[in-house]
Amino acid sequence: MAGSAPAINTFGEALLVLRKIVSAVIIIPLVVILVAFAVANRQSVTISFDPLSAAHPAYAITWPLFLIVFTVLIVGVVLGGFVAWLGQGVWRRTARRLDADVRALHDELATIRRRFGTDAPPPAGSEPNPPLVIPPPEP
Repeated sequence: MAGSAPAINTFGEALLVLRKIVSAVIIIPLVVILVAFAVANRQSVTISFDPLSAAHPAYAITWPLFLIVFTVLIVGVVLGGFVAWLGQGVWRRTARRLDADVRALHDELATIRRRFGTDAPPPAGSEPNPPLVIPPPEP
């Protein structure tokens, strides 16, 4: 067929296309809302960091309101990500320890296989333990 779009032939490609569509559906309205917010809040606001002197603060900044809101939002996201990263340190440490344990066990298994000459895996038809079959209850 001339002019037809190529078919999506794997699940991964379909998932990628779906992710792009969902991202566009979320990001485009979000950008429109952020631009509208920035245009509506262009007036300058003075932020004072001197609680004792409101008339003549020692340090104050005058920025547009939307810039202050965006800056606080970005700082909050960065700080939240950092705190979450710190909180996951226990899990990362546990994963590193377990990875070291698995590597040590693989090395030990390789040493045992070399010592006893059992490089070949067990035959496919032999099961070490037959499956457990529970008979149905009798009435």
